[in-house]
Amino acid sequence: MPAKTEEYTLGVEEEYQIIDPETRALCPGADSVLRRARRALGEERVVPELRASQLEALTPVLRTLPEVRAELLRLRRGVIQAAEEEGVRIAAASTHPFSHWREQPITAGERYRKILERERRMAEEQVVFGFHVHVGLSDRETAVQVMNRARAWLAPLLALSANSPFWLGEDTGYASYRTQIWGWLPTAGPPGYFSSLAEHDALVKAIVATGGAMEANQIYWDMRLPQAFDTVEIRVCDVCISIDEAVMLAGLSRALIRTCHEGVEGERPYPEERPEILRAAHWIASRYGLDAELVDVEAGHRAPAREVIEKLLSFTRPALEEHGDWEEVSTLARETLKRGNGAVRQRRACERAGRLEDVVDVLIEGTAQGTKAM
Repeated sequence: MPAKTEEYTLGVEEEYQIIDPETRALCPGADSVLRRARRALGEERVVPELRASQLEALTPVLRTLPEVRAELLRLRRGVIQAAEEEGVRIAAASTHPFSHWREQPITAGERYRKILERERRMAEEQVVFGFHVHVGLSDRETAVQVMNRARAWLAPLLALSANSPFWLGEDTGYASYRTQIWGWLPTAGPPGYFSSLAEHDALVKAIVATGGAMEANQIYWDMRLPQAFDTVEIRVCDVCISIDEAVMLAGLSRALIRTCHEGVEGERPYPEERPEILRAAHWIASRYGLDAELVDVEAGHRAPAREVIEKLLSFTRPALEEHGDWEEVSTLARETLKRGNGAVRQRRACERAGRLEDVVDVLIEGTAQGTKAM
């Protein structure tokens, strides 16, 4: 299918923390918040997750970035209001600064019981929260080739989004410690190179058959082809504190998929990097975020984070301009470079007050920013 006939629709998934307003710890209030939120937003828009202190909000299929912003505002507002009516709060970050995983009960249900039984300690310690962007692409054969090209650009997206520096009450030294915890799972990390959809599907089938995953939707690569949707799903990012950052990442994700799709159609050359290099690039982005050098995969060396982000913006600019998103996305990306990603802002909050409870307050306030005026 010619690239120009694709709509490149968007869908965004955000996982939220449920917070006790007195202790600022995670608390298992998902059931009651979920019931209230579903009455306001619809059953299909808010769903449970592995932890009883966790909820996931799902946008419908969207076509423009202004629609993404409006829907994320609506979802956050609805979930925050439902939480407040239940006496709890909502925060958007990919780890909680101090709550221990041992204290977080698993959500009731057969599927979650099977996950816990199968993965044991690895599942028990997965108290992490994700942010996923679906970009519509109807031709799955072509989508595999798009993944081959786009995987070189995932690490800069991770660096921009990094928002999980604290774990079990300590600064881990990582900008995105979620990436490390999630990376323990056997199907996590950057996707490999596939010569065809048949090769991709055969590998997914083999991973399930050999026990590497319980089912096909447990293929947790940082970018994947979902079983249920004709999309490319980018899963590499941390949950963002602000809606501005979420909108920025959604716009960059769509522009990246469109740019790579047009590259497939135009048969443009691209780097076919080994997975070891990509894993190194992701580790460096997870470790340092925007505070040091990132890997320029195309050039084959490290470069200052600002240069790599600017190169990503340059690479995706034609697609961003085609969608009318260039001014907003480039401005938000450069503002993030200037003020720091979520990890930087969490650390600053801790330095100011010296208490991780104050970091949680910053997360709660940032998550709600803009929702009260709607």
